[in-house]
Amino acid sequence: MTVIGFDFGLNRTGVAIANLLTGMATPTCVLYSKNGQPDWQGIDKLIKEWRPEKLIVGMPSMLDGSDSSMKKTITRFCNALEKHTDLPVETANEQLSSREAEQRLKSARQAGRKRKIRKEEIDQLAAAIILENWMQEQQQE
Repeated sequence: MTVIGFDFGLNRTGVAIANLLTGMATPTCVLYSKNGQPDWQGIDKLIKEWRPEKLIVGMPSMLDGSDSSMKKTITRFCNALEKHTDLPVETANEQLSSREAEQRLKSARQAGRKRKIRKEEIDQLAAAIILENWMQEQQQE
């Protein structure tokens, strides 16, 4: 089973693809919002190419467990995504996924990678981390 994960942002949305058989999540691309709207053409292209059975969207919460300021916006995105694609959409805790992504990229850079870390790389890797965490939760259930 293939799933697509989204690290939603107002300007950029990181995307990753995961295969539940292998348990691997791969950073894939970044979609850019246009006039405050998600890149529906980009999403349609991903759906057509990967044929996922489910979509996973990172839902942030504060360290104390309270809702983040982005919760309503992301909930609206989830509802629109489900309606637009006719696929089931689930949310997954994305707490600290961007920070973890940045740390992984910094470690890779220190291990010999020379170029500067770009925000797009962080967004894609954060989406992969969201999927990794979601898959771990699925195995525990």
